Amino acid sequence: MTLSVAVSGASGYAGGEILRLLADHPDVEVRTVTAHANAGQALISHQPHLRSLAHLELRATTPEVLAGHDVVFLALPHGQSAQYTDALRDTPLVIDAGADHRLTSAADWAAFYGGEHPEPWAYGVPELPVSAGKQRDLLRGATRIAAPGCNASTVALSLAPGVAAGVVDPGDIVSVLAVGPSGAGKSAKTNLLASEILGTANPYAVGGTHRHIPEIRQALAAASAPADGVRISFTPVLVPMARGILATSSAPIREGATDAEIRAAWERAYADEPFVELLPAGTFPRTADVLGANVASLGLAIDRAANRVVVVAAVDNLVKGTAGAAVQSMNIALGLPETTALPLNGVAP
Repeated sequence: MTLSVAVSGASGYAGGEILRLLADHPDVEVRTVTAHANAGQALISHQPHLRSLAHLELRATTPEVLAGHDVVFLALPHGQSAQYTDALRDTPLVIDAGADHRLTSAADWAAFYGGEHPEPWAYGVPELPVSAGKQRDLLRGATRIAAPGCNASTVALSLAPGVAAGVVDPGDIVSVLAVGPSGAGKSAKTNLLASEILGTANPYAVGGTHRHIPEIRQALAAASAPADGVRISFTPVLVPMARGILATSSAPIREGATDAEIRAAWERAYADEPFVELLPAGTFPRTADVLGANVASLGLAIDRAANRVVVVAAVDNLVKGTAGAAVQSMNIALGLPETTALPLNGVAP
């Protein structure tokens, strides 16, 4: 049976990437695409690379337009998804690519987003180690899924195996990320103009203010660390590449943990994961290697001089960081083969 799908925010980057993946999915049909300011225009005028969907026109984003589908993707700015969730209560599966339903803590929501705390949904990072196994188990049969923040899932996947195995201390994590501007969305912003970002690197949300921090803490706490035991210094840096995240994260080594035990923790966690790869010792990823792929590529180093584990992770923020995670979670929730329509291979050069 072919499942009907609606995608909101279809003229944006995340919505467009969700559509690119769904266009090749044999079990779904994209029937409805919606937008706000661009409603009434042809999808192809905003997503010219989506030739197979050129017949679709952007409709207004309203509960009435989104209702009546088997699956609805909400690819809207943060704070705009929750207004539709009650109206979509009869929709079998709703997946939110925004932040509205990610956080379980009302206090964290108030501190980093403000306003009424929406209901938390199943977190869409299947490979994430949790105390009971993997987050995948909590996605099977789910009807409401919160796709992750791209920076948050990259850091969480980097360190969760060590936290879960007890070989690193999550109380002193340091993460510095080089990120492309597509993660900030498609809306015109002066600081994202080519003349502002080409030839320079710009830190932002410095000093514990980035909204992905509570999401990282929540994800690592689920790996078995107490929530109040996870402390992270998180610094993103905007760099002139359209797509990509290169995250360098480190954490102290627990007393007594051997080098073999440390590497084995990551090897066990991701040995059977098609979309998370642990590179050979001494090898580290480049963002170019995962461009267009639904893959998180990890390189691990053990720095005994500093007594820290260092993990370098590369992802395409629009694929594995957002749209790919959403489609992968959809496949799991619906009982479809998890890898369906998800690219393993990247694009080069």
